Formats: sequence, C-alpha cells, structure tokens
Amino acid sequence: MAAIELHDVSKDWGPTRVLNSISFNVDSGKLVVLLGPSGCGKSTTLRLIAGLDQVSTGRIDIAGRDVTELPPSKRSVAMVFQSYALFPHMTVRDNILFGLQVRKVPVAEREARLKRAVDVLGIGHLLDRKPSQLSGGQQQRVALGRAIVAQTPVCLMDEPLSNLDAQLRGEMRREIRSLQQRLGMTMVYVTHDQVEAMTMADQVVLMNAGNIEQMGPPDELYARPRTVFAARFIGTPPMNVLQPANFGPAIAPPSGNTDAMLGVRPEHVRVDPAGIAAEVAAVEYLGADSLIDARLGSQNMLAKVVGKISAKPGDRLGLAWDQKDCHWFDAKTGERLQ
Repeated sequence: MAAIELHDVSKDWGPTRVLNSISFNVDSGKLVVLLGPSGCGKSTTLRLIAGLDQVSTGRIDIAGRDVTELPPSKRSVAMVFQSYALFPHMTVRDNILFGLQVRKVPVAEREARLKRAVDVLGIGHLLDRKPSQLSGGQQQRVALGRAIVAQTPVCLMDEPLSNLDAQLRGEMRREIRSLQQRLGMTMVYVTHDQVEAMTMADQVVLMNAGNIEQMGPPDELYARPRTVFAARFIGTPPMNVLQPANFGPAIAPPSGNTDAMLGVRPEHVRVDPAGIAAEVAAVEYLGADSLIDARLGSQNMLAKVVGKISAKPGDRLGLAWDQKDCHWFDAKTGERLQ
C-alpha cells in the first residue's frame, strides 16, 4: 500500500515554476530518497508533503486520504529539519515531549513513548541537558527522538546530516536506516549526497530542474541510468561521457547512431597497453585505489584502478574497458539508447 502519493504536483513561485507536474508513490514502511543538486525542487517537494507550502496544481494523498488542502497538524507526519530546530531554553526531555504536550497526550503515555525513544536512540543520560551542551550527533538524535514519539505513519527528513562531519555522517546514516527498518517507519529523505541515497534508500527519486529525471532502486540507477544527467550524478567519481568517434571499431555505438555519446564508469576502465592511447594529466592516490585523469585527444577520461599506480603527469598509457560496460546516450536529447 502507498503511504504517500503525489499526483501531477506542480509548484509556482510567482511566474517561476519550481516543480513541474511530478508524480510518485512511497510504499508503506519504505525509505525513499529525493536526490538532486541544489535548486532541483527536492526540499520544495518535501515541504509540500508536510503542508508547509501549498501546491499550485495537483494532489497529495497520505495513507489514502487527500491532504492537499490540510494544514501540517492534520497530515500525520513528523519532520526532521537540517537545523534540528531544537528549543535552546528547553532540556532534551522537554524538546522531545513538546509536541505531545501541545496535543495534550496523557502524561503516562508521554513517558512511555519517551522511554521507548531514548532506549532506541541511547540518549537516556542526556535528558536533563540543554541543546548547547550536546554534540552535533547528540542533537540529531534528539531531533529523531521527537519524530519517534510522535508515532506518525510518515517521517520527513530534510538533509538531516549535512551539518555533521564525514565520519559522524556515516555512523548516523546507518543508524537512521536501522531505526527506520526496526520501527517500520515510512520515510522520505532529502539529500544532495548520492552516497547517502545509494546506501540508505529502498527507492531513489532523482530530480533535476523541477522534474523527475529517474526513479528506481539505487542499483538500477547505477547500472542503467536513463539520461546523461543520471549517469553523471550517480556514482563517485562520475561516469565518463565522451564522443567516441576516434576510438576505433572496438568501441562501436548502436547501429544508426553515429553521433551517440559513450558512457563508461571510471571503475570499469583499466590500464592496458593494448588499449586506447592516453596521456596522464593527474593522478590521485586514494589508498585502496588511484584515480587517473587522462587525456584521450581533446577529451578527458577518469580511470579508477586498484592500489597505487606509478604513472605521473605527461606519461602515456593505454586505457581499455569491456563492451558490456558501455552505456550509450543520444547526443541531442541525452536519453539512453539501449
């Protein structure tokens, strides 16, 4: 069953259209990530679901109920913001329980929900502290606790980890994913970080300039990107997209598409003396891998190879890849050809 359904939802700010008739479903108990660059419309989409902004056209259903015209308090959603939105003068306990107190939930039930949330999050020892006495990760857990005690069927998260350092971000994304699965929460999670999307999502909605570029499981977006934009946005480092005219008959585009663009992921490129001649422009040693930036005529190609490589700028080497790792895109539309 779909917990959230968007039907041809558009949003205009004056004469500017920021969302262009988007539609997608979020199944109950699943984690769906809205992914895309800044300004693509992902946070606007989340705010429309929450009721913080109103749609210009279209309909939003939550749990089978049309909520398009309802205020946030009537939509049965909890939201975790990028800034955490904690009250600085309140203790952790009061921050977590604030929404329940406003809704006049009985004291015994409030305490039972609080105990469950702090046990799940491991923050029982922080209940008497103020937000200023907490680390970034602890503040994030308090914001999550407030969402858990609300016991709403849907939880919305707007870039909740962007204020954390890289190591803590990794820990927290695993923690959020585990929490979502254990509690069976339906979650819509906004991020511009494709690593978060790939590691956390059941389904990714990739957005670009107010439109949905591609939807699907993370592995599908990686293995079969539908457009050049999707191909280059998903994957680290991004896919090479090149004009293959001078690569020889071994790298042949689909029949009848002589101006097709070739896509090949850096991790599928290998150093091979029998490959296409290239000149090394730069080498980055990453520990387990090395990233080679090479010139193939007037075009650049990245190759990600295992271990440390002795090549240096100016060296010449051969680069090769298998035909099965080729992705082909229409040069004019950017759409996938196969």
